[in-house]
Amino acid sequence: MFEGHPHILLDLLLAQDAISPPALRAVFSAYQATGGSFAKLLFDSGLIDQPTLLRTVAKHIGSDYVDRPPATIPAEIVALVSATIARSHQVMPVGKNGSVLTLLAVELLNPHLEEDLAFALNCQIRLAVADPAIVRRLIQQNYGEGKILEKNDPTIPLPAPDDPVEARELTEADIEKMAGQTPIIRFVNQVLAQAIRDRASDVHFEPFAQEFKIRYRVDGTLCEMTPPARSLALPIISRLKVLANLNIAERRLPQDGRISLALDGRSVDLRISTLPTQCGESVVLRVLDQSSAQLDLAQLGLPADVQAGVEEIVRRPNGIFIVTGPTGSGKTTTLYSCLKILNTVDSKLLSVEDPVEYEIEGVMQVPVNPAAGLTFARALRTFLRQDPDVVMVGEIRDFETAQIAIQAALTGHFVLTTLHTNDAAGAIMRLIDMGIEPFLLASTVEAVLAQRLVRRVCPACRTAFEPDDTLLAQLHVPRSVLEGRPFYRGIGCDDCRGSGYKGRLGIFEFLRATESFRELVVQGASLVQLHQQAAREGTKSLREAGVRAILAGESTVDEVIRYS
Repeated sequence: MFEGHPHILLDLLLAQDAISPPALRAVFSAYQATGGSFAKLLFDSGLIDQPTLLRTVAKHIGSDYVDRPPATIPAEIVALVSATIARSHQVMPVGKNGSVLTLLAVELLNPHLEEDLAFALNCQIRLAVADPAIVRRLIQQNYGEGKILEKNDPTIPLPAPDDPVEARELTEADIEKMAGQTPIIRFVNQVLAQAIRDRASDVHFEPFAQEFKIRYRVDGTLCEMTPPARSLALPIISRLKVLANLNIAERRLPQDGRISLALDGRSVDLRISTLPTQCGESVVLRVLDQSSAQLDLAQLGLPADVQAGVEEIVRRPNGIFIVTGPTGSGKTTTLYSCLKILNTVDSKLLSVEDPVEYEIEGVMQVPVNPAAGLTFARALRTFLRQDPDVVMVGEIRDFETAQIAIQAALTGHFVLTTLHTNDAAGAIMRLIDMGIEPFLLASTVEAVLAQRLVRRVCPACRTAFEPDDTLLAQLHVPRSVLEGRPFYRGIGCDDCRGSGYKGRLGIFEFLRATESFRELVVQGASLVQLHQQAAREGTKSLREAGVRAILAGESTVDEVIRYS
């Protein structure tokens, strides 16, 4: 009943003030150390028994505690909830009073349960508390454990989308009608609004044989919503395609598009990508929130010396500035922030991107279109005839694009671009591997900024601890560096949804191409030699930047080791 929400249960019991807080925290620490069931550990400790705990939860959610649920449920009540919903949401209907349906639920601490059920059943819901073992037994007795027959679901008047024959027979008009139903529209709006309010970067709609998952990524980690019925997959995905002006009848080929929304007075763009799978179309939405995008170099969290170095480099009249890192590390945001610095009335700025993520007033932004023959290389070649001062290339992917970028830098233009490499020096080696001559790189590359995004420790539940020698060895940090400062980790709370993290921060490695560094590049030095030279000249590695974030209490050892 509580295994998915132990932190909520802990906060609830602390607020009740019926159990000694130190005793509660001791049990919670044991739960974190051993895993298993927090509720069972509470019962075993004698701090509280199950009926008392259930009554406490009932009081918290404003519901009733049912000590003895009915052994048998009338068939007409059972029929009000489909087997699909009963099993996926772990609920059992026990009565109806007017328009209000009473349900016994297992996961009562799920904050979205009541809202999800009200939508799925299209009626008013009242949740009640009972022994979860009894609720599960009633669900099994009344709904069994057999295959879910979506087309017999009385609460969802839709064709069975997971039946291949029926799905093929659906016309475009049928699909459009399904996508236009009011409950579908409302549900999609609720999902998107919730994801955006929770600061999600991506929303995933994933159909499987027996379920339809909806997950969204917050601070780099995927979170799963309570799944809707499997039969809703086709109308929900079709609704998303309608919003993006995609072909709803085309389910055999991938499609890409864009959705523009206004939410809470904010302009939000969603980049949509569809992918045909064996069980239906998978859809991923990338959230591009114009209002929350920090397109200001001063707000990206760069160390003062790195920020000053970047600002000095991008104001040079020619050369190449490379930002490197994995997908989702904020490279494009950094480049946009640099463009903002350079976006003055006396400069002509052009960018080619795949796709254009944020519109910047004063910058001519071109989205690539490979189907029409507009590649990075072709756009960049055309740019040089448009009399630009600054050119941004979303990503260098091949020799041709790299070669034209080099030519642009050599002919008096400043070029900003990105690469996917593990560190700053790796960008040089990647371009050499593409076929670019080392002497050309030495002549044009001015600096490389490698970056990662790591999760920030939740300030509401941040707890200090002293690291042991094993932990320090993982970071290659001697104890003397600590100077008595503790490390921090989040124990989980409502603010961070139990994760211990809230928000993200950047860690950076800034490599400036000095004369001695350029000489090594021309000489064909190895990656190790380039790293050693950069370190001698004061470049701080990503790992060192991560250690600084740990010592400042901003991130954790796990995050830094994972991303650096």
